[in-house]
Amino acid sequence: MPQVAPPDTRADNLRGAAFMLAAMGGFAVEDMLLKATARQMPVGQMLIIFGLLGMAAFAVMTLRAGEVLLHPAITGRPMLIRAVCEVTGRLFYTLAIVMTDLSSAAAILQASPLLVIGGAAVLFGERVSLARWLAVGLGFVGVMVILRPGLDGFSALSLLAVLGMIGFSGRDLATRAAPRVLSHRQLGLYGFAALVPAGTILLAISGGAQVPSANGAGLVVMASAVGVAAYYALTVAVRTGAVGAVTPFRYSRLVFAMVLGFAVFGERPDAATLVGSAIVVAAGIFALTRRQSGMGFG
Repeated sequence: MPQVAPPDTRADNLRGAAFMLAAMGGFAVEDMLLKATARQMPVGQMLIIFGLLGMAAFAVMTLRAGEVLLHPAITGRPMLIRAVCEVTGRLFYTLAIVMTDLSSAAAILQASPLLVIGGAAVLFGERVSLARWLAVGLGFVGVMVILRPGLDGFSALSLLAVLGMIGFSGRDLATRAAPRVLSHRQLGLYGFAALVPAGTILLAISGGAQVPSANGAGLVVMASAVGVAAYYALTVAVRTGAVGAVTPFRYSRLVFAMVLGFAVFGERPDAATLVGSAIVVAAGIFALTRRQSGMGFG
């Protein structure tokens, strides 16, 4: 007879899944608000304000927990790499959601967990079964379907989402190597702090800042509040339920993004985007829920 999970385990998994859904919905709303804000002010300026507001929120949480704002561990190599990857990921992904369809950028971002699986095997020697390697490969086939290089529907701007996805994957890998003495609150603080130089770089390239309109300021404040809440929900999710039960719900972000893209911006993903998205999501769910077997790579 199959074993039945204890009631508390089932409850933890359900609670973790609920928080993961809330987090992914929040991140999709954050992306939508940032895309809308970019119509009101320069993208670099938007990133600076977004970063400063997020920093302030996580600074308050860090101090209330009795933790230091500037921990000596932030000068270590993993944290410096994490900062560079955070800047790269946020900069290019923000440009992607501003300059391309929200649903297309979100679909490409869903390949990030697959890249993290491959990167963890290469960099940290984590054991990855042959089936999971095949799933990783299939996921990137899905990304190619979305990008359709060499075909009429190809847009070079879609590569912005690819660069953002690579940056976020590097950030997640660097987070694994980050010192355990750093809390999620401190990591959140440093993550939002990285947006300030990212926005400064972009603002220096694109031109000077502008006095934001009331509408633009309100949008970026809402995006910051939603982003902080989503990050907190994500932290609760990964600390509550089992990884295999909670992590697949990350892919709900794509559903939220497609709904918001259609409802707010009138986006209509074409067949290639829908097919590629389905491949990426299916491959990711398989890879994240697959139990490791004896057939693996060291």
